[in-house]
Amino acid sequence: MKSTLLLERISKIYKRISHAAMRAGRDPEDVRLIAVTKTVSAGQIREAIDAGLRIFGENRVQEAQKKVTSDELRLENEEISWHLIGHLQKNKAKFAVQLFDLIHSVDSEDLACEIDRHAQKTGKRQDVLVEVKLSHEGTKHGVSRGGLPGLLRVVEDLKHLNLRGLMTVPPFFDDPKEARPYFRELRELRDRAAAEGFDLPELSMGMSGDFEIAIEEGATMVRIGTAIFGERE
Repeated sequence: MKSTLLLERISKIYKRISHAAMRAGRDPEDVRLIAVTKTVSAGQIREAIDAGLRIFGENRVQEAQKKVTSDELRLENEEISWHLIGHLQKNKAKFAVQLFDLIHSVDSEDLACEIDRHAQKTGKRQDVLVEVKLSHEGTKHGVSRGGLPGLLRVVEDLKHLNLRGLMTVPPFFDDPKEARPYFRELRELRDRAAAEGFDLPELSMGMSGDFEIAIEEGATMVRIGTAIFGERE
């Protein structure tokens, strides 16, 4: 991809983020852009780094390993932050702890305990989000609405996890406005949990097709791939 095209795309996304935040009476600085790099080459990621991006999201642990440890993507004076945004299997928890600064997809007590166990071995306090399933789609992951309070209590009690917030993936709609109820519900779930004493500053929700709606409903992190790098091959 030509660097000028990438810069144009990133610039447009930041403008859209800013406008969406201002429409909602929010500070645009409160919304972070996570560049989703599933199937994106190290060379393209390097261009994105040169264009100023610093937070990258990967869906799979195995694909991320090659990128996170790549010499091509290391910076001298500035750190890149890597987030796991896809479903995590327990048998990959060890590698996820080694690779990622934030895991967005904690969806069960068993997984939380496994991450905690490996974080303890690594001497790390792992930042995590709890993923909530708000749709009826079989392909989606996440704890149920009813199971959320119990999972939050478990995660908060684990000594090597740092609970930062919630994440969700709504169904795909041709009209992004139809995703609004899902984003609104995640915010409302967060607010109810906050009233019960949980500190959950982060809401990871919104992708290339619907991130402006997510920001209007309170997203603090938006996960954008296609709008930056183009359609996946």
